[in-house]
Amino acid sequence: MELKFRDLKASEIDCRPAMINEKGISLLLYKDARVDQDILDETVGAMNWQRRHTRDNANCIVSIWDNDKKQWVEKEDTGTESNTEKEKGLASDSFKRACFNWGIGRELYTSPFIWIPSDKATINEREWQGKKVYSTSDKFKVEKIKIENKTITGFSIINNKGVRVFIYNNTKEES
Repeated sequence: MELKFRDLKASEIDCRPAMINEKGISLLLYKDARVDQDILDETVGAMNWQRRHTRDNANCIVSIWDNDKKQWVEKEDTGTESNTEKEKGLASDSFKRACFNWGIGRELYTSPFIWIPSDKATINEREWQGKKVYSTSDKFKVEKIKIENKTITGFSIINNKGVRVFIYNNTKEES
């Protein structure tokens, strides 16, 4: 069984702030569990994969049916709790990580450092327990993306006003 999962589409990639300070915002790219479910359904069929959780949702095992071997092939990983719904976040994170093991969305690991300077973002500052704390109400999304051989070679990010705030282009010209 040789499985090849397609590359993620721009609309399937989410952005979230990793760090905010007075100089700007660093962003992380990620996928949600629905993307994994859709790609599994699309690639192997809804009846040919399954998931189960162990260790109180800390681990997830994603199994795909191998018709040649007439058996389930499994890949497993562990997750971490989210800040909001701990149990649901833990189950979702372990599922997404197990899907990374299958190769779904693995190209996200090739993302460069994403920095949105303060002149391209709304950064709010407030005092909390004697320290400056920064936040933003801006939302960001991947506008376009180019992936070659499971490596991100180019993409752009826009904010919720439709303004392009980040461009990455790492295409190598053949000589």
